[in-house]
Amino acid sequence: MSITLIHPAPDSGWAGQRLNGILKQALAGREVRTVRTAEELSGLEGRRLLLALPLGDTGVNLEYTRMLSRLRREPKLLEGCTGGLIVDGAGELYTKSAAAEAVLAMNRAGCALVGRPLVEGTGSLANFAVQAKNLGAGLMGAYRHAAAELAGQVESFGFPKKERPEVLVLHASSHHTSNTMDLWSKVRERVEGRCDLREIGLRNGTLSDCSGCPYTMCLHFGEQGGCFYGGVMQDEVYPAVRAADALVLLCPNYNDALSANLTACINRLTALFRQTRFYDKAVFAVVVSGYSGGDTVARQVISAMNMNKSFYLPSRFALIETANDPGQALALPGIGERLEGFAQNILDTLCLS
Repeated sequence: MSITLIHPAPDSGWAGQRLNGILKQALAGREVRTVRTAEELSGLEGRRLLLALPLGDTGVNLEYTRMLSRLRREPKLLEGCTGGLIVDGAGELYTKSAAAEAVLAMNRAGCALVGRPLVEGTGSLANFAVQAKNLGAGLMGAYRHAAAELAGQVESFGFPKKERPEVLVLHASSHHTSNTMDLWSKVRERVEGRCDLREIGLRNGTLSDCSGCPYTMCLHFGEQGGCFYGGVMQDEVYPAVRAADALVLLCPNYNDALSANLTACINRLTALFRQTRFYDKAVFAVVVSGYSGGDTVARQVISAMNMNKSFYLPSRFALIETANDPGQALALPGIGERLEGFAQNILDTLCLS
């Protein structure tokens, strides 16, 4: 299977030199088609994509901005694609935020993202210190290795399907007043006939946040299938995550962020992640904002669950709506069609036909 390399030219020639070398090695021996401009993004449906984004020292790439505009305007531009990305910067800032922005745009245009889809090269490459130590290599060697590994994953990843997949739903909302829960209830009606659903509520007082145990302690408890702090995470969430084929996160927008309890849950998944990878598990989200900012919360889910915790991101993974008053979400224009599309996407992603 070939790879289509989406590689917008940097604003300054020097900004792309290091990334060019990384790509030369990572893609050696592979069949590659290269796209350099926004106009060339047409006709990519169903392809395996690798976005290679050189940012320079300002965190800006003008040709990429033109590509981003097309992705946001044309919701089927990358229909059926599977992708990953390499973001290379001249400093220590902007690489991760640019990556989350790109993933959301690609995903909403129809592209699925593999688990841990980002290889990030900061200016110093200090972010590769641990990988370099584990590989017995230098920082640049670790960067090259990660890029080559990502290219192979993008080229070969297959999305697992089952006759009756198990879906875990995590929330921290009140059933009586939550627009997010209202939307999920309608999605649940459409998917429960073909999926085994389990819902776990993470209300106040049921869990504590991660307190940053030393690595060896976290690893020890993770290898035992638990966490030093125990509680609902160890007793309910960890076993449910292991068994699940997909997670659905119900995410009301609290101050332009995930709720504190859902954030704590994601942080506490680190102990499980020490000994279990989630590449074969999907993550979906229902995001509701009172006034604005749904894309901000969706990017947080991408950063935490897809880029960090390795869940794969199905195309159009998030239903993102704006509703403030109780009951308002179900009265939004066109909401029935969007709910139907989101539910069908869950089924198409997880279920054998």
